[in-house]
Amino acid sequence: MTDTPYRSGRGEPLVLLHGASMSWRAWRPVLPGLEAHHDVLVPTLAGHRGGSPWPEGEPVGVAGVADDVETLMDRADMATAHLAGNSLGGWVALELARRGRARTVVALSPAGGWRTRTDLRRLVWSFRLGSALGGSSAVRALAGRPWLRRVMLARILERADRVPAADVPDLFADMADCAILRELLDGAATHGGLAPFASLPCPVRVAWSGRDRLIPWRRHGVTLRERLPGAEFVRLPRVGHVPMWDDPDLVVRAVLGVTAAATTPQHLEETPA
Repeated sequence: MTDTPYRSGRGEPLVLLHGASMSWRAWRPVLPGLEAHHDVLVPTLAGHRGGSPWPEGEPVGVAGVADDVETLMDRADMATAHLAGNSLGGWVALELARRGRARTVVALSPAGGWRTRTDLRRLVWSFRLGSALGGSSAVRALAGRPWLRRVMLARILERADRVPAADVPDLFADMADCAILRELLDGAATHGGLAPFASLPCPVRVAWSGRDRLIPWRRHGVTLRERLPGAEFVRLPRVGHVPMWDDPDLVVRAVLGVTAAATTPQHLEETPA
């Protein structure tokens, strides 16, 4: 069943894009802080649990995911919007900026910047392992214990014990039920990562999680400096790959610091990456 994209708040439009094998629910912890300033649209990406079904016969890849987000933005009457994305969602946000759909972009540990095929293979196997764990009823039962959940999800969350117990079943179901995960990962190996920009069409902040174990900065982030000329790079301390659960307030500040600066000069005091 396809979810209706979450929408709430008032102000300039802001679209939030989650990572691979997740859903719109990954943004729940930061919604109150962002809705106070923006008209927030949070879709589930195509081919993910609750997202639009992937069109039959269409090749699976980031371009197609971006196509679907554009369709949802059109339906929401958002010709352009501020975009914030995590992991795959960060990559998609940057591709939408390339298409002229972004007012600003905040990319939280964006995918698409691996340096070698070995780096990509490690990432592929991490996602495949996560999908297998998410589909195990025994693992899901153990994840009900906060300290075990923290151990099991250490590659994506620094403090998985902070995920409310009521949200744990959806988190694991999202991991298990991403219909396009295998093809998406295979396509990344075939088509490559984020293509370089000659120049950025809007303000871009790349905010890398300081304790990202899934796509660490040195193996996946450094190359993005060359591909994103003029982007701002900052480090978000003490958070994992999906920082929204680890430190919601920090993520809200990272996003609002950019969206507000589009009209009012502001500065986020974070450690440069």
